[in-house]
Amino acid sequence: MLKRESGSDINPWFVLVIVGLGTGLSLLGDSSMYTVLPTHTADAAITLTAVGVMLSANRWIRLLTNGPAGWLSDRFSRRAVFVSALFLGGCSTLIYGLTTGYWPLLIGRLLWGISWSGIWITGNAIVLDVSTPENRGKLVGFYNVAFFSGAALGAFLGGWLTDLWGYASAMRFEGALTLVGAVIALLLLPETKMLRSNTPLDDGPKSVPEPEEAPAVMQGEFSSILALIGFNRFLIAGMLTPTFALLLQQTFQESVTIFGRTIGVTTLTGLGISLSALLGIATLPLIGNLSDRARNRWIVTSGGLIPGVLGFIMLAVAWPWMIFLGLPLVQITASSNQGMATTLIGDISKTESGRNLGLLFTMGDLASAIAPLIVFWLIDSIGLTVIYSVAAGLFGCMFLIALWWSVRKPDRLKLAIKPS
Repeated sequence: MLKRESGSDINPWFVLVIVGLGTGLSLLGDSSMYTVLPTHTADAAITLTAVGVMLSANRWIRLLTNGPAGWLSDRFSRRAVFVSALFLGGCSTLIYGLTTGYWPLLIGRLLWGISWSGIWITGNAIVLDVSTPENRGKLVGFYNVAFFSGAALGAFLGGWLTDLWGYASAMRFEGALTLVGAVIALLLLPETKMLRSNTPLDDGPKSVPEPEEAPAVMQGEFSSILALIGFNRFLIAGMLTPTFALLLQQTFQESVTIFGRTIGVTTLTGLGISLSALLGIATLPLIGNLSDRARNRWIVTSGGLIPGVLGFIMLAVAWPWMIFLGLPLVQITASSNQGMATTLIGDISKTESGRNLGLLFTMGDLASAIAPLIVFWLIDSIGLTVIYSVAAGLFGCMFLIALWWSVRKPDRLKLAIKPS
């Protein structure tokens, strides 16, 4: 249990459940848009060419709002920023169901991008507030489980409810669910910002690293963490996810027969990505817990990059059995990188965790936004085999960087945790 300034206890797992529930429910509308909007443009009263704008607008606006969201979470009540962002997210989803046309939908998507900056950055900052070096990896891992679960549920629920009730009713229902999460957070979530100064990491010895090395070392490590999330978002969200259907189409043409049943490439794409994402969800708490026990997060980070290197090599070879083995291996690395990057930020941050998280997720959003532009510009000239081979090489470079840091700073957590 952690202590408030007033002396009352704050249960980290209670906070995690409230923040995770709010975050997961907030993602329902956004995830549904990716599933539903391309096939329901008439219901939304937009053209098919406008779909790309709608599905990317929230990412581009976050490049401007992530920094301010981190600043707000550091200087004002984290609880107030998080709850306000949840209510804004619910309103943005209701806009999808209550209005039609290009401009209302675009406004809704931009509002969602703004709200997600507040939800994700402040939510992670809250989890870092209630964590210690002994459990930070585990708590961040479980929070990411809430993120991936909400995204997966939204993709399924949006499609199912749209078929059952129609596009507008489905969006209104999901907006209401987001508002339920916001009300729960409003009623039950405590303020946590004051806990950051009480974590064992801040009370650890000031001689590691040496005072004269500290600024350069911390900046170098922070840059490496930014590279970790940048490579991850560029290669997975920006490159692999948009091109995986093309890989299957090149390998199987239009369909594949499995156990006597013919499955279309589109269905196979969704099935493969969903099952791989579930595997990534399952490994997140395990990886985080391992990093807590090892007390050397970078060595765990380097180990988590190995499946991604092997997975992209298999995808480059593109033999059928290698594709469906390589995809989950890459997803394990994707999950590991996201969780470990946030955890590492928590290790090097004190009161400025919101600002650092804002920079971290801005890097991720920028990487995932520019990757499709680069990949689809190159794909006709160099092909997927070369692209996936380069991806394996980039993860390999990140492996070497992580391994170097694991040797450079092997005992930080061991020294930062006070003896019992």
